[in-house]
Amino acid sequence: MENSEISHSNSSIDMCRVLTFSKHHHENGNLTVVEGGNEIPFEIKRTYYLYDIPGGESRGGHSHKALYQLVVAMSGAFDVTLDDGRRRKTVTLNRPYNGLLIVPGIWRELDNFSSGSVCAVLASQYYDESDYVRDYDEFKRLTAGK
Repeated sequence: MENSEISHSNSSIDMCRVLTFSKHHHENGNLTVVEGGNEIPFEIKRTYYLYDIPGGESRGGHSHKALYQLVVAMSGAFDVTLDDGRRRKTVTLNRPYNGLLIVPGIWRELDNFSSGSVCAVLASQYYDESDYVRDYDEFKRLTAGK
């Protein structure tokens, strides 16, 4: 499951990928299930969500030392820019049955939110400020050996 060997020095945007989950269609609404350890390669220890973000705004420029995350556009759409210190890639999320798996050591930024978007994040760890890298220059130092 979780690979604790991934860090800023050996992470790559190629390790991040969009996962598509089954959508159970019903006349009165659809259902998608995401179980930690089954549909995603980590146990879910924390869930948080962003909402009431004005259209076109940006959020969340940082990386993690050990935390895995799954980012889902529950409603609306937004872009996720991934940066591994060498390359950048932007992924648009706009379907609630797709989630972007982000491994540790990847700088990520959320931007271009459509009005009314809801972004949910399923995380592999409880909140720990010491796991965050919030300064881009520090991130570049941690990834310099790639």
